[in-house]
Amino acid sequence: MKLIVTGGAGFVGSHLVKYLVKQGHDVSVIDNLARGTIENLESIKKDVQFYKIDIRDFTKLNNVLDNVDGVFHEAALTVVPESFTNRAEYYAVNVKGTENIFKLAKKFSFKVVYASSSSVYGNTTKIPINESVKRKPINPYGETKLEDEFLAERYAKLGVSVIGLRYFNIYGEGQSSSYAGVITKFIDNIMNSKPLFIYGDGNQVRDFVFVEDVAAANLLAMKSDIKFAFINIGSGYVISISELANNIMQHSGLSLKTIYTNPLEGDIKLSQADISLARKLLKWEPKTKLNDWLQTRIEKLMKIKMKTNASL
Repeated sequence: MKLIVTGGAGFVGSHLVKYLVKQGHDVSVIDNLARGTIENLESIKKDVQFYKIDIRDFTKLNNVLDNVDGVFHEAALTVVPESFTNRAEYYAVNVKGTENIFKLAKKFSFKVVYASSSSVYGNTTKIPINESVKRKPINPYGETKLEDEFLAERYAKLGVSVIGLRYFNIYGEGQSSSYAGVITKFIDNIMNSKPLFIYGDGNQVRDFVFVEDVAAANLLAMKSDIKFAFINIGSGYVISISELANNIMQHSGLSLKTIYTNPLEGDIKLSQADISLARKLLKWEPKTKLNDWLQTRIEKLMKIKMKTNASL
């Protein structure tokens, strides 16, 4: 298939690009490099076509999206605290930019699989969360993702094939600390023997899903016969932030101070995906368990640290 990934130089996007190349597809990348980096594509740069384009630029998008089978739309601004102080840009990129993709999907008849978010649910009283739960986002980032879903609903009625994957908390190698990056922040602090900072009481729970499992879900959605749906993509399991911090310390063999500080504005208390719909519609199952990945990753980093210290 001839496929394009917007935001393909970012964390999730670059993993998706590598996965698609590995599966033998013809892949192009669109990214303005405001948040992503070309280094994320270093290992496959000869295998992809790269376009430095901002998704807000309809004319430039029009020139490259006229002959593709599908677009994976991953480009977005994603930092919740920042969304409070930069509402206009978040709306322009996440909503107007997304509508550009949908408009061109209608014009050129390609399928869209795009990154929605569990943030559309807001603070729910019951977990796990299924797709029928009322959508009540509690931060501007979540509001932009809900606006995208309204757009998807509208364009689906106009004949566009569009699937929104509601990502829960994605983790993996190459993740920046700004992108839902509590795991990255904890590991970075452990490696530098710094205390771990927890916002709030640490009892908030999260559903962490591995980035390569997310990539697999995207391709399954693109290849499916589904014309329109919103589908949760998570692990189906939860861990509290305090428990996460303790697990990371245990794997490192270190005992560092944990500092609790004020909760973040717009932070969700309970988040866990009901992934039964993904299992049913996509025949998708997450393969990587968080604790297994943490153990392997931290052991690898600790060995590198020990070698580096020994050579000093």
